[in-house]
Amino acid sequence: MPQLARRLFVLPPELEGAAQNWLELGERTPRAARYASSVVLLRDSPSGLETWLGYRPGSSPLGVVAFPGGSLDPSDDDPVAWVGPSPQQWAEQMGTDDVGLARRHVVGAIRELFEETGVLLAGPDASSTVEANSTVEWMRAREAVAAQEKSFTEVLTKRGLSLRTDLLKPLVNWLSPDFAHTRFNTRYFAATVPVNQQPSILGSKGVWGRWVSASEAIALRDTPALGDEIGQPNTVGLTLGQLLVPGSEIMLEKMAHANGCIAYLSYKRKAHVYQPKLVDEGGQLMLEVEAARTVAGEPQRER
Repeated sequence: MPQLARRLFVLPPELEGAAQNWLELGERTPRAARYASSVVLLRDSPSGLETWLGYRPGSSPLGVVAFPGGSLDPSDDDPVAWVGPSPQQWAEQMGTDDVGLARRHVVGAIRELFEETGVLLAGPDASSTVEANSTVEWMRAREAVAAQEKSFTEVLTKRGLSLRTDLLKPLVNWLSPDFAHTRFNTRYFAATVPVNQQPSILGSKGVWGRWVSASEAIALRDTPALGDEIGQPNTVGLTLGQLLVPGSEIMLEKMAHANGCIAYLSYKRKAHVYQPKLVDEGGQLMLEVEAARTVAGEPQRER
């Protein structure tokens, strides 16, 4: 069993008001968490693992900068051709008895990945995937799904495509802090980009998105390099920990230490729910997470 360590993370500015209210008014029943799915896209590079990160306009419980993802949609329940582990098998891997919810998370993950990056984990059969996903037609389809003018399953069915759920790997389950006004119960998955596909930002909503070296991002975590590059009012001057939620930062740390895609994807993970807790550290409100040490014996950062 991995050794757990107490980690402290900066409280994002947009959560400060909710945190103060929670403390001043006394703990009460947390707001219901919306179910969400997110996909960590991976590829190997000379500098180690790279992952796709994107800027999220507005205030998102997934972070200002995040992996592709979002809330589950009612259409994620629609019938769709399916290749790979059955929903029952997915439920077992994810540590839940709710087979329908497990299926929704898988469909939602593949849909959100398609909307936000154009990467499509689908194909006409169990041995192939869609190629050339960067056409105008595919961008139109992404826009239609994002605007809910068409359902993702309609897009697939019209083209005779099946979901390739075998191309997804379950990672971890993160729950938003109890005090947050908007809360997500997010299942994270991992995937590599299928042959002859490339991620790109959504034409109508995309502001910034690119492949990021996990080791370089962690090396520059205490600088505003990434936030300044994105160049938005709520990113300029901010460090990595102020742009990402704790779960994303911890996953980036693990990627930075991983020995390539295959090693990262084949690592056996036990189903576990992580949730940041609100703590007062010497008069400063922070988020505390009990998380596995990235490397045995590595000193833990307290920021």
